[in-house]
Amino acid sequence: MKFRTSIIGVGLLLCGLQLYAQQADAGASTAAKAATFTIITFDAPNAGTGFFQGTFPVSINPQGEITGSYIDLNNMTHGFLREPDGTFTSFDVPQAANGTAPVGINPAGEIAGSYFTADFLIHGFLRKRDGTFTTFDAPTAGSNTIPVSINPAGEITGPYFGADSAFHGFLRDRDGTFITFNVPGVGNANPSSINPGGAIAGIFFDANFVTHGFVRARDGTFITFDTPGNIPFGFFGGLLINPGGEITGIFFDAVGSHGFLRKRDGTFTTFDAPTPGSSINPVSINPSGAITGRYDNNNVSHGFLRTPDGKITTFDAPGAGMGAGTFPESINPSGEITGGVSDSNPASHGFLLKLNAR
Repeated sequence: MKFRTSIIGVGLLLCGLQLYAQQADAGASTAAKAATFTIITFDAPNAGTGFFQGTFPVSINPQGEITGSYIDLNNMTHGFLREPDGTFTSFDVPQAANGTAPVGINPAGEIAGSYFTADFLIHGFLRKRDGTFTTFDAPTAGSNTIPVSINPAGEITGPYFGADSAFHGFLRDRDGTFITFNVPGVGNANPSSINPGGAIAGIFFDANFVTHGFVRARDGTFITFDTPGNIPFGFFGGLLINPGGEITGIFFDAVGSHGFLRKRDGTFTTFDAPTPGSSINPVSINPSGAITGRYDNNNVSHGFLRTPDGKITTFDAPGAGMGAGTFPESINPSGEITGGVSDSNPASHGFLLKLNAR
């Protein structure tokens, strides 16, 4: 697909690096005990190294398999699967004319994502471990069907753009059947993740275009919620849900952006970037409640890991360029993190962070 993405990275580099991280629990004033990680960076074969080209990991499963996309020297987008031993398989949906973009991989190695046709419309795909593809569209989609998450059962969720020019939610079962939905009382829903139990988290817009959060249970019942204090700025971006029903994401108030963790009982914990005044963006939560994401400081992106006890460790992948940085995307049950790292070209390359034994 001929398009440019905001995650940009580094050239081919396979190296180990121990990072002494800074723990920054909200309000903490004492120095952190050093934590050590090993980070390697990698590139998909044939990934370009020019302006906004490169390798863009998006998801890692419990086995350490990574999926994402890469943009080649001709600015075409392809999917990839990286095995734990570092071997790559690149792939394209057969019907794709303008690109293949994976969004998630489950424990069975099934990959969900989008592909783009010649008219630049967006459709869904499921790639089985054996490399076979199933393509799909939500049954009442006016134009675009946009998968965003796949769970261990192979259930896929995401929004689709209806003929009424609004976004609605869909749930595609493993057998290919669809359920479409809106948040009750409003005409839209924008799902962003699904957990193993089939609970879906996302956001919706009210009549004043303020965002609110929702959880849709497997039985179709909804819980809606707002940011702490009901601050009328709302959520921004996707909400991520883990097997225990814990949800993380980003919200804004008059001061700026904040991260949050919402427990299953509805209680909130908020947290901020380690550097005062910096923006923060949680992007993934694992079964134990560990959260990864990024924060910006002086227009450079850095990674963070927030442990279940609330301690924040920061990190930078090797090779990050000035004005660019480190962009985590996904964390698996063992705490492995993948994402992109950008150099000064800018071009993107992948990274894999592993916690060292202590």
